[in-house]
Amino acid sequence: MMSALSQLADFGQSFWLDNLSREMLRNGDLQRRVEGGLLGITSNPAIFDKAMRGGSWYEAEVEHLGASGLGPSEIYEQLTVADVGEACDLLLGVWERTNGVDGYVSLEVSPRLANDTEATLAEARRLYSALGRKNALIKIPGTPAGGAAIRRALFEGINVNVTLLFSCEAYETVAEAHTQALEDRLDAGLPVDDTASVASFFLSRIDSLTDKKLAALAAGLDGSEKAGVESLAGEAAVANAKIAYQGFERRLASDRWKRLEEAGARPQRMLWASTSTKNPAYSDVKYVEPLIGPLTVNTLPESTITAFDDHGTAALTVRDGRETARAVMDRLAAVGIDFDQVCRELLDEGVTKFIEPYCSTIAWLEQRLSVPA
Repeated sequence: MMSALSQLADFGQSFWLDNLSREMLRNGDLQRRVEGGLLGITSNPAIFDKAMRGGSWYEAEVEHLGASGLGPSEIYEQLTVADVGEACDLLLGVWERTNGVDGYVSLEVSPRLANDTEATLAEARRLYSALGRKNALIKIPGTPAGGAAIRRALFEGINVNVTLLFSCEAYETVAEAHTQALEDRLDAGLPVDDTASVASFFLSRIDSLTDKKLAALAAGLDGSEKAGVESLAGEAAVANAKIAYQGFERRLASDRWKRLEEAGARPQRMLWASTSTKNPAYSDVKYVEPLIGPLTVNTLPESTITAFDDHGTAALTVRDGRETARAVMDRLAAVGIDFDQVCRELLDEGVTKFIEPYCSTIAWLEQRLSVPA
């Protein structure tokens, strides 16, 4: 009997792992996962902070790089580039077997640059060049400043994972940047079949914040009004994602995209991120089962991989309940949830949540460099 994870491919979805560490690379765990069907990897500053400060796997190299005169930020970049590069090599066979559809590993630009277009673009160029692998993705936040950097990076042939997307409006902006970049390449006589991109739409964080706001509203109500507000808990994230996916399919049906597709362009697949269930009252596969469908990726932490493979159900679901999804968003607005504000708060919080672990890692490196050999 096929596992639930392996059945995802039957419905056009790829599963990636939302984790990376030198320990996984050295002890064979990542190799075993690739042999078991893993199709890609995402990383972020929080993942690297946990990896570097969680054991002794990096200490010898930190000491060596420090002795060569490099500072903490330079060492951080060298360590992360090395890990992502090694993971890219492990997944190269997947990239070749899938003709460049899967087999990617993501490395994020410094989150401190999220609101600086030129600095983001410069770092994206540097990291992509340092990696020197076609199956690397450079993660760029979907902030207003990031949108311009995304278009220019894609035009230059840099593979991009657009991260920290929460609203459909933000998604449409970066999807347009992807389309325009490929149109610019085509008009300039450049190939459009060799540049990859995914748009990472975050899920559980949306429910966490929306539920908090709903609870505050419900506290001042009683009876049926209170029940009506409380019934919306845990509904926003999946509804929002289904609406975004509808926009994705609408874009693929446009004449603009057909022109690019005829030239060999590949869609900017939608990637479901933040898919671990934060609220223990909800299903541990809540952000997997309802969003399975063509041209999607779900990047999963180990706990969600285990849960879905144990008791998840794979089926074509992403197109189900579109009317219900829009009704959910309308009801949220009716009870007083400003969803645009929710998304703005989440974007600001998301940037901060990546800056903090990045700074934590830099502080750890500074401490390591100050310890006498």
